[in-house]
Amino acid sequence: MEDMDQLKGSKFTRICVFCGSSSGKKRSYSEAAEALGKELVERRINLVYGGGSIGLMGDVAKVVGDGGCQVLGVIPRTLMQKELTGATVGEVKVVSDMHERKAEMARQADAFIALPGGYGTLEELLEVITWAQLGIHSKPVGLLNVDGYYNILLSFIDKAVDEGFISYSARRIIVSAPTAKELIAELEEYVPQHDEFVSKLIWEVEPRSYYTPEPEPGVASAS
Repeated sequence: MEDMDQLKGSKFTRICVFCGSSSGKKRSYSEAAEALGKELVERRINLVYGGGSIGLMGDVAKVVGDGGCQVLGVIPRTLMQKELTGATVGEVKVVSDMHERKAEMARQADAFIALPGGYGTLEELLEVITWAQLGIHSKPVGLLNVDGYYNILLSFIDKAVDEGFISYSARRIIVSAPTAKELIAELEEYVPQHDEFVSKLIWEVEPRSYYTPEPEPGVASAS
């Protein structure tokens, strides 16, 4: 029998997944979330995500948890209501607001993947892309472009490159692929490139979103 560790190893310990708390209108979105979860399990990669068990968030978390990998959900206290997130999956870290949620997910992750989603997914995605552009982190960022869901976004970004608002090196930050297997393979090969200006930047103080939030009195948090 082949060595399973050699077959399923990864350079990543934990990947942060951004995605919708809705399942969307097409079954292919849920299927892609489940396929991503299976790919993480096969590579023994743990998951950090926005918490809860509804929509695509729940689809990927359940597969990863059932597959024996760690699942860390980061949820603002206000969103802990079950009608908003459903039952939690795996470990849960409760934070005070959305800024701290993004901070903790970013701190815990070695890479980022966005499944289809709405405003929240786009906001989380674009923030980590911007941080990569500024040299605040060098973690790879991937789009799981299910059925061309992100084609319009990618076209807009290419337009911004053509019009001189995004550099060619910054365009390379975004890795996209139609399947989880292809995407993670490409993220494994990603090598960050910064232009001369960004290479000279020294971030002596991490932005607020990178601070590790202190637990508030009376609120339990998962480590």
